[in-house]
Amino acid sequence: MDRLVRNSYTKVDGDWVVTKSTTLVYQKVPYTYGYVELLKQKIQDALTPDLLTKKYRKINETNPLYGHCYHSTQAMYYLLDCDTLISYSGKDWRGEDHWWLTNSEDGYIIDVTADQYYSIGEKPPHDVGKPTKWYGWKGRVHKRTMVLMQKIQSDVAFFE
Repeated sequence: MDRLVRNSYTKVDGDWVVTKSTTLVYQKVPYTYGYVELLKQKIQDALTPDLLTKKYRKINETNPLYGHCYHSTQAMYYLLDCDTLISYSGKDWRGEDHWWLTNSEDGYIIDVTADQYYSIGEKPPHDVGKPTKWYGWKGRVHKRTMVLMQKIQSDVAFFE
């Protein structure tokens, strides 16, 4: 089993101090084409509006993958047992960032939410993407990512 820890910090006397930790103990998935597709479907099935910031919810009503690219990509990154995946992002035709993974060895793209584009006759911005570090302070995992991972592996431990 693997473990993700997301710390919360407060500045005390000029130093950052951990005030709270959220931990997810989870099972990695083998990196094979079959498992990638299975995991992709499990993630898509678990995407719900409560995982979105409010600005994405209106369009998400008619395009259910819209707004979910970041936490879906980050969940896939942590869940796959592979050390050659790199997070990418690129601006789409609306000027919004879109996220996916690319395998550094063979260029294979894993895009959990690509259908948000294809379903409306557009293409994801893979051709303009660049390796991109995760959002957030100190690159810590997003809480929504942890919640999504727990939803698809309901038998794993999630505690604060």
